[in-house]
Amino acid sequence: MPQGFEIDTAPLAALLDQMFEGLPLPEQVRLLNTCRRILGDYSPFRDEPVDHVEWVPSEEVQANSYNPNSVAPPEMELLRLSISADGYTQPIVTNAENGHREVVDGFHRSRVGQECDDVRDRLSGYLPVVQIRSDRGDVPDRMAATIRHNRARGKHGVIKMAEIVLDLKRRNWSDKKIGTELGMDPDEVLRLTQIQGLAVAFADRDFSEAWEAELVAQSLDDETLAEVFDGGAK
Repeated sequence: MPQGFEIDTAPLAALLDQMFEGLPLPEQVRLLNTCRRILGDYSPFRDEPVDHVEWVPSEEVQANSYNPNSVAPPEMELLRLSISADGYTQPIVTNAENGHREVVDGFHRSRVGQECDDVRDRLSGYLPVVQIRSDRGDVPDRMAATIRHNRARGKHGVIKMAEIVLDLKRRNWSDKKIGTELGMDPDEVLRLTQIQGLAVAFADRDFSEAWEAELVAQSLDDETLAEVFDGGAK
C-alpha cells in the first residue's frame, strides 16, 4: 500500500452499523468476536495471541489445577482497584477445551471480573481472553507456559512448583527439558525434586548411598524454602 494511502472507512462503518443495529448484547458480542476472527486472518501479527482478544462469559473461564502463583489480600485488592479504575489492560490467557476456557495465565484477573460486582456489572459478565498458541495446548506445555508467566513476574509458590516439576517428570520430561522450558538451572530443578523426596524423581541421576534429601515439603513452608533457595543469604 503506497505511503500516505487514505482508507475510506465510511462504507465499512455503515455496514457495521447495519449489522449491529438492534442486536441484544450476547449477539453483539458474538458478532464482534466473529469480526475480529475474520480480521485476524488478514493480520500480519495473527500468530501472536494478543492479536485476537475475545470476550467470553465469565462463567466459561475456569482455573487450572496447577497454578503455583498466589496473591496476598493487599495485592488482590490493588488488582481489583487497578481493574476498576484503569480497566482491563491485559487479557486472560486461556486454552479452549470441553466447552470452557481453562486459565493459563491471569487467574486473579479472572477472579476480579467474576467476583467484584462493579467490574462484573460494567462488563455485563464478560471477560477478555486470548487463546494460547495451538502448539502449546498439551497439559505439560500449558503448565510450562503458566510457570514462565509467573516467574517472569517474580511470583510462584515453591511447594507447588515442586509438585509441577514432579508431574512433568512423570510425563517423561527430562531434567534438561524442564530446566529449559521453565527457565531453571539444573540445581534448581534438583532442589525442587528433593523437596518431594520421591525416588522416581531421581531415576536419571546417580547418588552415593550416603546421600539423603535435606528438604521435606511437609515440614517447610514457602518462606523457609525461599530462604533455602536464596542460599540462606540475608
